[in-house]
Amino acid sequence: MSEERKQINYAVACVSEFAYRHNLPIKEAFRFLFEYKAIEFLKENYEIEHTLSFEDAIDDMLLICKKNGGTLA
Repeated sequence: MSEERKQINYAVACVSEFAYRHNLPIKEAFRFLFEYKAIEFLKENYEIEHTLSFEDAIDDMLLICKKNGGTLA
């Protein structure tokens, strides 16, 4: 499997876990994470983030979104 494919699979898994944790539809979770730069963060920091637990990665993603103005009700 190519490195790019691994990164895509990891991002998909993170979006799914984020959606599950926050009780959101996957499409809505993706839009939120994309708009508030968490997808970009995962891509840029894949080497570190993929060594963490999904719980830690999701926490990091939420922090990035909050830093960029995103809030969840």
